[in-house]
Amino acid sequence: MRSRFLIPAVVAFAAIPLLMAACGEDENASAGGGGNLSGTIRIDGSSTVGPLSEAAAELFREENPDVRITVGISGTGGGFEKFCAGETDISDASRQIEQDEIDSCREEGIEFEEVQVANDGLAVVVNPDNDWAECLTTAELKKIWEPGSDVSNWNQVRDDFPDQGMKLFGAGTDSGTFDYFTEAINGEEGATRKDYSPSEDDNVTVQGVSGDPGNIGYFGLSYAIANEGTVKTVQVDGGDGCVEPTTDTVQNGTYTPLARPLFIYPSGKALQKEVVREFVQFYVDNQAAIAEQAQFVPLTEEQAQEAADKVARLAG
Repeated sequence: MRSRFLIPAVVAFAAIPLLMAACGEDENASAGGGGNLSGTIRIDGSSTVGPLSEAAAELFREENPDVRITVGISGTGGGFEKFCAGETDISDASRQIEQDEIDSCREEGIEFEEVQVANDGLAVVVNPDNDWAECLTTAELKKIWEPGSDVSNWNQVRDDFPDQGMKLFGAGTDSGTFDYFTEAINGEEGATRKDYSPSEDDNVTVQGVSGDPGNIGYFGLSYAIANEGTVKTVQVDGGDGCVEPTTDTVQNGTYTPLARPLFIYPSGKALQKEVVREFVQFYVDNQAAIAEQAQFVPLTEEQAQEAADKVARLAG
């Protein structure tokens, strides 16, 4: 999976100037660390990463009560729109920034850095009363979700499945979850059937799937864990057998192709403020505890070291 998540050269290039800026004079510095920080940090973006940033903010405020941190969830794409318009300090993303978003930021003079803060898996979920779809192949998931699909009954997926109607629920088009799922399952980002119930609010999918025995949906693994008993996860066969989405299978890379990294993107301007630098440092230093509190998968040792090294450079 490593090659899927390599940082494009243009992203690395965009980060170079802000490294220098963050190490320079701090014109907007707060009143020092050790609990004396103050100021506002504006975060928006992925509905999946949102709970992670909320957990980081909660823990950070315990040590820095005078810091105000707002966390919005307008989706990865929606978050980058605000970020590139200069409306936010940090953008949460459940995928890497795309070329058109890089270009948009560049046009507005927004420099940025990419920092991985956790891992996540996308979970395919069904109703708890569904006792037939214990495991689905990626080909079967594509048959259900691909553009033009007319699958509306489980017996259209597999001959030995029951005559049970299905309704589909999933991520909205501004969500990185939508981008990643469609690319991983349908082979092209944004390619999907149109007659499903999309939402940026994963609770809509929880309610929809739990409302009927035949319904199916997808969202981040953390929501599946948080709603265990209300929805049921499906094992996915990506070609090497059925694999349950769990912390271990996401972290060790065996849950393919629906495992992914999660990112934050601080802007160069924001990193000139001490309160933002301290928050990003805190986020990475405490990633394991933050991931546990928000029910995500922590970084591997290698990923954690890479993130720590990057933040150390940002801090000068």
